Amino acid sequence: MPTPLQIEGVNVLVEGEGTHVVLMLHGWPDTPALWDETVEALREGYRCVRVCLPGYDLRKPARSVSVDAMSGLLRKVVDAVSPHQPVSLLLHDWGCFFGYEFAARHPDRVARVVGVDVGDTGSAAYLKGLSAREKRLIAGYQLWLALAWKVGPWWPWLANRMTRYMARATRCRNPPQDIGWQMNYPYAMQWFGTHGGLRGVARVERLLGVDMPALYIYGRRKPFMFHSAAWLDQLARAPGCAVLALDTGHWVMRQKPIEFNACVRAWLDRSVSPP
Repeated sequence: MPTPLQIEGVNVLVEGEGTHVVLMLHGWPDTPALWDETVEALREGYRCVRVCLPGYDLRKPARSVSVDAMSGLLRKVVDAVSPHQPVSLLLHDWGCFFGYEFAARHPDRVARVVGVDVGDTGSAAYLKGLSAREKRLIAGYQLWLALAWKVGPWWPWLANRMTRYMARATRCRNPPQDIGWQMNYPYAMQWFGTHGGLRGVARVERLLGVDMPALYIYGRRKPFMFHSAAWLDQLARAPGCAVLALDTGHWVMRQKPIEFNACVRAWLDRSVSPP
């Protein structure tokens, strides 16, 4: 059974044995349960630490945090679970965004990064590479979720319907009762500048593969990618880094769990204990 911790009112689950910590961050509209099978694959040899993003535990009151506050929370988590050794990050979706930012701010506390399906979305190369149709699709679903977050405090029933509709449309298979409008605040940060917005955040293309070794895994079967071709090529060529494309959609770890977990385990084993 995982050991539960509470840090700033956020649930932190710790399980597994080993001297090295792998910190796992999920994204929208998930919970730490996203990593259940990955924990089983890593728990013999690694301490697996899962953080529930603030506001994503629907049993608690709605809560949203700024980029600064999220980085501060993650620093407290890392210092609590691995006070004397840097950790590895395993990230997906918005967990990638917040995890990359934490790694850029605290490089002494992060040894390596595994990013899943979200890469250099803030780079000029990424934006330039998107077609007009892809830009419309991205803006459409993200603005929809940002608007749902805005109306949530007044009409939660409507905001939940909007959020669950978009989850189905994006082929997320989480039970509807586990999805709520409270999870949408990162989109409000991006489009409405909530909590200071996302200005001035880290440039992923200058971090992963340059200052920090990384494994990037993504799904091929999507209407658009969350990375640029130039960054993918840069990362694949960087020493100590690797790129893997699987025949999945956005939720790679659930659609190809055996391949995904084997790749993550093998790369961590090589990186943590190099020959």
